[in-house]
Amino acid sequence: MFEKVLIANRGEIALRVIRACKELGIRTLAIYSEADVDSLHVQLADESICIGAAPSLESYLRIDRIMSAAEIGDVDAIHPGYGFLAENSHFVEVCESCNIKFIGPPSHAMQTMGDKNAARAAARKAGVPITPGSDGIVETEEDAMKIAKKLGYPVMIKAAAGGGGRGMRAAHNEPSLQSAFHSARHEAQKAFGNDQVYLEKLIVNPRHIEFQIMADSRGHIVHLGERDCSIQRRNQKVIEECPSPLMSPGLRKKMGNAAVKLAKSVGYENAGTIEFLLDQDKHFYFMEMNTRIQVEHTITEEVYGCDLVKEQIRIAAGQSLSPNIVRAVPRLHAMECRINAEDPANDFQPTPGRVDFYYAPGGRGVRVDSHVYTGYTVPPYYDSLIAKLITVGSTRVNAIDRMRRALDEYYITGIKTTVPFHAAMMRNGDFRDGNYDTGFIDRLVSAGKLTLSSRPLRLHE
Repeated sequence: MFEKVLIANRGEIALRVIRACKELGIRTLAIYSEADVDSLHVQLADESICIGAAPSLESYLRIDRIMSAAEIGDVDAIHPGYGFLAENSHFVEVCESCNIKFIGPPSHAMQTMGDKNAARAAARKAGVPITPGSDGIVETEEDAMKIAKKLGYPVMIKAAAGGGGRGMRAAHNEPSLQSAFHSARHEAQKAFGNDQVYLEKLIVNPRHIEFQIMADSRGHIVHLGERDCSIQRRNQKVIEECPSPLMSPGLRKKMGNAAVKLAKSVGYENAGTIEFLLDQDKHFYFMEMNTRIQVEHTITEEVYGCDLVKEQIRIAAGQSLSPNIVRAVPRLHAMECRINAEDPANDFQPTPGRVDFYYAPGGRGVRVDSHVYTGYTVPPYYDSLIAKLITVGSTRVNAIDRMRRALDEYYITGIKTTVPFHAAMMRNGDFRDGNYDTGFIDRLVSAGKLTLSSRPLRLHE
């Protein structure tokens, strides 16, 4: 097992990895930007090193500075979390050349599946259905317009180097394609340091279903069921649940087998997620693979009774898949709400600033993953995610009702958050019935059918 792990990330995921390492008896080294000096992950790691200024291009995306910190800290492994360099195959190669274990897939698998365009080609070769799209990277606006005309509108422009909704834009006609093409490339460059994009035919009103893959270095690959990630806004997941209320045993088996087949075909290792779009006729299409741990890995953990981050570390250390992973079966229903520092009453504009008061909910079946505390200042430079609220129940209705209760207990003052938005969603009849798709939120907001409510804080601040 490793002696010391560097966490090449920030916020709640860095804290999540630190906790897993502590339970495994592994020392941790946190890196941080100047803006994150007071972040909780910096305080709770065994050691910490500042690697640069606040902008991610000057800190969390600087491979040279991260490797310098790794050398100074004398670590034997690096966990990338999600985002930033988590799907950067060059970073993996640098780690390999420095004899530092990257806790994730090998570089060859990441090059194939981390590049979204190459992943489509791999899926096609493996016999997994894919959506129609460009044959490769689209270099110019003129090429994009030609391909879109051939595919037929609407189309989706997608970053080749990353996921998480970054570098994605829908285009419904030529004028919107012109602006979307350049804005998608700009966002992709900012988020991943790579502005390459490709085009796909946009499937209207699909469900977004993803399968959790775990694979060791000895060729053992399993899936731990699906997560429904269809509740999205601006291509960003905001609510996830496991299992999907739409799934049947037959469809789960078919999609799960396809996911494992694809991962096995590229020699995949460690944690990954195969993502599908499911159309209204329940035909599924491979969309992409996230070659890392996901934000929403938490709900799979709760439903299957496992620790995916600890399993990542064990696999990277050369161990076989744990028996509890191989034999894991779904036991409960789980739901996750992403709590963002955004104002849902003001078009979800980011609301960085000082948290004057913070009280997280608790009780049976409630989990909160967060790096926020009273007095913490949310910086304006990064993703607005400040917490993940997870609830578990014996049934889907039970998990929803528990989430509704937990949201009513969640108090964060000083900044606006999406807590009122999630509370409204938990009371929405269509959502409670499982009747939704990826366009659900946009339709609610545009129709003015999402009523937000606020409650006065009665506690002493």
